[in-house]
Amino acid sequence: MGLFKKIAEALRKTREAFRRKLDALFSHGELDDDFYEELESILISSDVGVQSAMEICEELRQRARKLKLRTGDSVRELLKDIITEDLEKEDNKIEINYPAVITIVGVNGVGKTTTIGKLANYFKSQKKDVSLVAGDTFRAAASEQLAEWGARNKVRVIKHEEGADAAAVVFDGITSAKARNTDVLIVDTAGRLHTKTNLMEELGKINRVIEREYPEAYKYTFIVLDATTGQNALSQIEHFNDYVNLDGIILTKLDGTAKGGVVLTISREYNLPVVFIGVGEGINDLEIFNAKDFADNMF
Repeated sequence: MGLFKKIAEALRKTREAFRRKLDALFSHGELDDDFYEELESILISSDVGVQSAMEICEELRQRARKLKLRTGDSVRELLKDIITEDLEKEDNKIEINYPAVITIVGVNGVGKTTTIGKLANYFKSQKKDVSLVAGDTFRAAASEQLAEWGARNKVRVIKHEEGADAAAVVFDGITSAKARNTDVLIVDTAGRLHTKTNLMEELGKINRVIEREYPEAYKYTFIVLDATTGQNALSQIEHFNDYVNLDGIILTKLDGTAKGGVVLTISREYNLPVVFIGVGEGINDLEIFNAKDFADNMF
């Protein structure tokens, strides 16, 4: 399946729920206050946040009036343009440089370890040398699960025994990466809730080790979010940002939800780019996020 088809299929549930309502609105409505109020409600129902929905509709209203648009189809195309521009804005972009240390954080159950396996596959497909660090020493069998992904991708995995100091594992991973001129070092961390203060503070310790031991590397911290949780994912961003500076989002399970509108809220309210999206269960089903493809397939 090609990239465009994968994204189209991943957004199918969101698109089907969304477009039915949009088609009905655009087919009968005059572009008046009621039209924009109804559009705002439709956006919110697809898990676009209230504030973001209001801002998008107001911008759409002003630009449609200025362009003297009269038809639903022309307004739909303008809406796509606004969403694409918003997701592509300059302060909401990220470029991965090398050598890179990518720390992966998130709560339990979002697909963090599986995402790391897919990330390793992605970077290998870009001809990069990759190593994984089993920094989740809290969850039973987490290191073994990561080792399985390492074997599947034929990449090195640095791990200690269960219960070891996660920062010490990261230290060894950095030592190995520097010795081998590794392009990408991906660090797994324990899935945690904000109520687990000790685990949250462990993230800060891991980051300090990375900064101290590998100052020449480019450093990125990505939070993995489950798209099916919709607006609940936003509170996770806030809690993790209290302990680490997040650089971007990896959105998983986009193919299993009609709540894809959360992407717009993440962009507008947190100025965090969605860097990768999960578009299926396979090892190749992780793609670089593309704003235009997203807008075209959502609206």
